[in-house]
Parts: sequence; structure tokens; C-alpha cells
Amino acid sequence: MKSWISKTAIAIAMLVALPVLAHADVWQIDPAHTNVEFTVRHMMISNVKGQFQKTSGTITTNGNDPASAKIDVTIDSSSVDTRVEKRDAHLKSPAFLDVDKFPTITFKSTKVEAAGPGKWKVTGDLTLHGVTKPVVLDVEGTGTPITDPMGNTRAGVSATTKINRSDFGLTWNQPLEAGGVLVGDEVAISIDVEAIKK
Repeated sequence: MKSWISKTAIAIAMLVALPVLAHADVWQIDPAHTNVEFTVRHMMISNVKGQFQKTSGTITTNGNDPASAKIDVTIDSSSVDTRVEKRDAHLKSPAFLDVDKFPTITFKSTKVEAAGPGKWKVTGDLTLHGVTKPVVLDVEGTGTPITDPMGNTRAGVSATTKINRSDFGLTWNQPLEAGGVLVGDEVAISIDVEAIKK
């Protein structure tokens, strides 16, 4: 009797879940048309920009409901590029990203909230340099999905946020004789994502 009840409960649960699963859409991030850029203050007087060249991940939604989105992104930390080879080597070293020990940077969303027409606040866990902290992204849609010449459905969004690198154990710095430090603590992050519906 208990076995029959258990099987019946499982069957009912599956039937209830089917409509949700049937409407689940998976979008694959297109690395060739996705950019993750960061900006850091240099010597207290200017900004230095860089980017990560290798980003992958998925966005899963229930139909057209943005609030249902689940975002899972992985960045290859060794793909950091600031256009200066010596600086990139320093960023990859144990002084900063320590890419041999921490080869990836990840973001996993935990909540999506509407913030106006075509805008959302996306909260998630950012894991950087082996440390996980919650961050909030300001996200804006860049238009309705379109069909490309190959018949694929594509959509895009832009996002921004700011973090303090020291929160993630990235504390290397050098004092300046005139006062202040060589590298700022605050990091501004700008993301442009293009994704393809699977």
C-alpha cells in the first residue's frame, strides 16, 4: 500500500512539473559576441581598462518571464587582457588572480527583480580568487529577440556592477610617494551578453 502511494505521489509530482519543464528555455551565451570588461583606478589619476576574452554559460527561463531566469556563467581567468603583456602577466600571478590556483571566475544568479521597463536587478554569487560574495547586477535588455540568417533566435542584455577587489582577497598594492596607492580597490564591471536559444 505504502509503495503504491509513493509511486502515485511521484507520478503526480511529475505531471505537475511537466508544464513548467515544457516551457523552460535554455539560452547559450555566445562567446564571440559577449564581452566582460573591468575598469580600475591607476595611481589615483586615471583609469585602466581590461577584459576577459573567454566567457561561457547559460541562461534558463520559463517562457518569457525574465524573473524566472537562472544565470550560470564561467570566465576563464587566464584570458585577462589589458593590452599590456607585462601587466597581464602580473594580473595572472599569485599577486592578483593566481590563475594556476583559481582558473575560473563564476557567477550564479539567486534572484531576478524587475527594476523598470526592460530593466532588472540580478542578485547572484560571484566566485573570484576562491572567494564567493553576493553581488547585484543592473541589467538592461537591448531589444526583442531576433532571428539571425542561420535561423537561430538571439537576444542580448547589458549589465553593470561594482565590487571591491579586497573583498575577494585581491589586496596587492604599492604606496605612492605623493600619497595614495598604485591600484584602486573599486572595480567597475561592464558586461555585454549575446545569447542563442538552444
